[in-house]
Amino acid sequence: MNRNTKYRKEKTGRILRQVMAALLISGVSYGHAWAAVEEGTVEDRPADVYTMDEVIITAERVPTSRMDTPANVSVITAEEIEANHYGSVAEALEHVNGVFISGGNTSNNEEIRINGDERVVIMVDGRRINNDQGSMTRASANLQSIASIKNIERIEVVKGGGSALYGSDAIGGVINIITKKGDSLRTTLDVNAGSWGTYNYEISNEGSIDKLSWYVTGGFQRSNDYDFKYKGSNKTMANSDRKNNSFTARVDGEIDDRSSLRLNFEHKSIHGNYSNFDGTNFTAPNKLDELYNNVSLSYHFKEGTKTPGFLRIYNNYKWTDNQGMFNTNTTGVEYQNGWTLGDDHTLVAGVDWHESTSENMGAASYEDGKIRNGAVYLQDTWSFAPKWSLVPGVRVDHHNMFGTHWSPKAAINFNADDKTQVYASWGRVFKAPTADDLYYNNPVYGYYGNPDLKPESGHTETIGLTHKIDDKTTVAASYFWSEIHDAIDWGNLTPAGTFAENIALEKKHGIELSVQRKFGESWSIDAAYSYIKTEAVGNDGNSAFSPRNPQPNGYRIGVHYRKGPWKANLMATIGSGLDTAIHFNKWGTAYTCYNNSNYTLLDFNASYDINKNLTAYFKANNLLNQEYLVTPGIGNPVTWSYAHPGKGRFFQIGLTCSF
Repeated sequence: MNRNTKYRKEKTGRILRQVMAALLISGVSYGHAWAAVEEGTVEDRPADVYTMDEVIITAERVPTSRMDTPANVSVITAEEIEANHYGSVAEALEHVNGVFISGGNTSNNEEIRINGDERVVIMVDGRRINNDQGSMTRASANLQSIASIKNIERIEVVKGGGSALYGSDAIGGVINIITKKGDSLRTTLDVNAGSWGTYNYEISNEGSIDKLSWYVTGGFQRSNDYDFKYKGSNKTMANSDRKNNSFTARVDGEIDDRSSLRLNFEHKSIHGNYSNFDGTNFTAPNKLDELYNNVSLSYHFKEGTKTPGFLRIYNNYKWTDNQGMFNTNTTGVEYQNGWTLGDDHTLVAGVDWHESTSENMGAASYEDGKIRNGAVYLQDTWSFAPKWSLVPGVRVDHHNMFGTHWSPKAAINFNADDKTQVYASWGRVFKAPTADDLYYNNPVYGYYGNPDLKPESGHTETIGLTHKIDDKTTVAASYFWSEIHDAIDWGNLTPAGTFAENIALEKKHGIELSVQRKFGESWSIDAAYSYIKTEAVGNDGNSAFSPRNPQPNGYRIGVHYRKGPWKANLMATIGSGLDTAIHFNKWGTAYTCYNNSNYTLLDFNASYDINKNLTAYFKANNLLNQEYLVTPGIGNPVTWSYAHPGKGRFFQIGLTCSF
């Protein structure tokens, strides 16, 4: 038996064991959502209206009103997802101010940047889906791995450092995807078809019997090679076809009024090919097969109180066949509890432990890349005056390779009145190297990890203001900055190859401005602007690589219409100030950056409720068929050189039916 055959059999056995474990657990599990999440956090409101009294879970790990949350937070509700007929989490997030999705179109890695930083924690119902294998960016989670958007109740996006509560990766921010709890018996079918031979079928079923409830989804997607724009001409991206299958299950059961159990299972498989484009030619096709299986069992207690707690065990599994077979398996345990020390004083503490084993079976061979991290965290929320609250906290991480690191934080919130909030936060950050950073070794493509890397460390700060001018108008502003020492970079191109290295310093700062306004009962608008500047300083005091910022100036404008059975949304995303210059490192390697200094993406959708159970909809993405890149190129100073072009104009029609 050769090595690959043995590996495939071991992988198949591991998958079967995971599925069997999920089925066994589901047979004895009971579950119930946090009452704070299920009751009062989701409001039937237009997507664009800012609700200052809604409850936020993620920023402080306990239910906190938005006005008392000292953080820059955006929320995407189920109503927004349904009204815009978003097909994926990435499509929903790319309309959030200060958020950019890179990659995805060719390599299938949809990596998110918040405040220009790829170090972002992504969670499903509070459980991390980041993996320790990572990638050759600072991202360690792929949005493509999220199995479904149909089962999502809300998505909370917390911008700015969150390492004190969530550990490594939470430098740019934290995203928490909160899933739906099953209610009355209902089945929903969504069928759509569009450009490039794309079609999707997704079905969901929910229900409840006594104290047991469930929410299950299943779907598959097929698409052929997509089109894109390049120097005024339409081209077809060779070998970009996809076949995706997905399944999710959430089972909740109530033990008593204050406690419950919950089982979550998510499966996603991706099959296809990909190529890169150098401005003239396409590379030879590379096979792309990916598999994600995640399972967790959570016990929730003290539900409906100010300080709900939980105990969770989970296992996340990822397998990829892409220029070699990559896989990582993560097992973790989490515990959190809280105490009310007074009417205006709460304490939250928790323990977080996980161990991962990563392998890369192929040209970039490494095996048994084991990473283990244990952490404890403590946070105190104290309203020390009628309008003031202070939130100090600390997290202590112990890494099996990099020892113990402390990540303190402090935030302050001031409610000048019931319509105005001012906040500020500061926090230390810690990010250990990933398995690929340490062990990747690919002489075929010339990429090499570095076992002597040091962990990244630094600090992040945010200040902000939110003001509700009247019942129809809200404005917000924030400013952030961060400094990361010993930042890990894969931009060290030499004649011998590309090497991971620590550079002296990485700095980012920027602003966000936004306004939401409702006109009458049917019309509303929102507009936002973000500015992000990135700098990287090498060990020689010079720039280590071009600050390839995908959106230095970002503008987002939305016009929304709701009346009777009709809904329509017109949304513009504008990027400007892109770096079009040619940059060279000390070895003479060119960074081509971007061909155009700006782009405008215009998306439109409309839907009509034929009756209460049947809706027809139409979508058009990139209506202007703009040329843009989701990842810039490196190497050839006159072409894109293996850059990832953004998709061209896309049309879609669909029907949603419930029964």
